[in-house]
Amino acid sequence: MSRTEYALLGALLLAYLALGALFAVRTPPWQAPDEPAHVNYVRQLVEGQWPVIAPGDWDQPYLSQIVGAEFAPGLPVDGITYEDWQPPLYYLLQAPVYALTGGSLTAMRLLSVALGAGVVALAYIVGRAVFGRVAPALAVAAFVAFLPQHLAILGSVNNDALSELIIAAILALLVTRWPDAPPEGGRSERRRLLALGLLLGAGFLTKGQAYLMAPVVGVFLLVRYWPRPDKSPRPVRSLASVLLWVFAPALLMGAVVWGRNAAVYGGLDVLARAAHDEVVVGQPRTAEWLAQYGLAGTLGRFARTTFVSFWGQFGWMAAPLPGWMVTGLLALTGVAGLGLVMGLTADRRRPSADPQPTNDQRPTTGHWPLVLGLTFLLTLGLHGAYNLTFVQHQGRYLYPALIPCLLYTSDAADERSSVDLGGRRIIKKKKKHNTEIVATLSTRRHEHMHLAYQAHT
Repeated sequence: MSRTEYALLGALLLAYLALGALFAVRTPPWQAPDEPAHVNYVRQLVEGQWPVIAPGDWDQPYLSQIVGAEFAPGLPVDGITYEDWQPPLYYLLQAPVYALTGGSLTAMRLLSVALGAGVVALAYIVGRAVFGRVAPALAVAAFVAFLPQHLAILGSVNNDALSELIIAAILALLVTRWPDAPPEGGRSERRRLLALGLLLGAGFLTKGQAYLMAPVVGVFLLVRYWPRPDKSPRPVRSLASVLLWVFAPALLMGAVVWGRNAAVYGGLDVLARAAHDEVVVGQPRTAEWLAQYGLAGTLGRFARTTFVSFWGQFGWMAAPLPGWMVTGLLALTGVAGLGLVMGLTADRRRPSADPQPTNDQRPTTGHWPLVLGLTFLLTLGLHGAYNLTFVQHQGRYLYPALIPCLLYTSDAADERSSVDLGGRRIIKKKKKHNTEIVATLSTRRHEHMHLAYQAHT
């Protein structure tokens, strides 16, 4: 990375930290989804008690009362503990902050903001790997940083921040370039595989949504290491060794919380999901909505609320963006979707002399479309599956797919324009008959720039 690139990324991170701190400081106490329950988890840890979800942790009438009263000072929040079933890693990170600051809500929120800065930086790293250029990578990172609802979530006490950080770190490891022909047992290869395993294990200890990265990592490893007689064949024992390097530490880390849950909640409830479902009596369920609104009405509410809350529906879903803004965002989303389709179509028709960098010219593995696409689809599936039981139409559950979605959309837009690696000149492709001219003028420059980039890195 050049000094200019560091400066641009640094300015973006400073802007994010400033806005995130404003959200952390100016948002009224507890006016973020589930924030009292997350803080009470940390409080119990600091007091020497390991949280266990139990009947009474979810009190729907009182919760409706206190949310409706906007958490008036006379209404205590100490009994709101329905997040006690969650894995512990985020709360263990927050425990020293709580202990040192006397339970300062602002200080705990600022830790989440700091974790979010890592998400923004990793979004840039993934974008830089995919595009090989500065401008589109900055665009992806800026969207991650300044999406209003995302800022609000990252400026609150919520384990989403750590979960997103881990997911982004795994994506960065998967999409950045791996050695073309890794020597069996190579030290650098083992370090990367072990890092994947540790990150995956950290995800198991953080939040259920991070589990979606297990199949993503597994598919990536199978595609990369499966024995291929036509291309530098690798023995099956190499694939088995690779899977052990990744999943052995991940499963050992996950076993800590899974074993504890099985001992506390009994049976095979290793995720504490059954215990949670038994406690949250009164939480709106999809079956009730189907009976009340019908299938079309329920799906319409699901789509509308998910869309609005993805962009901005603040507090406890009580303060959505104004209608005119939602209409504009809907139009913007439609244009972006149309651009994605057009870009993917253009990619199939692109001449071989097109100046866009290939995977060989980008500092990325050739498997990045598979990794990002699978992450996107699994996130959508997880959001839909959870809503089969409970009414949880919150767009923030799609944020694990935020980086993949932006990269696909930006890559489609990148078919229409090209920014050189120095970030100084933009080459616009005006019309189809100019493509070959632009390609001819650009090819040698791209080759020199790619060699310079390799030498720099």
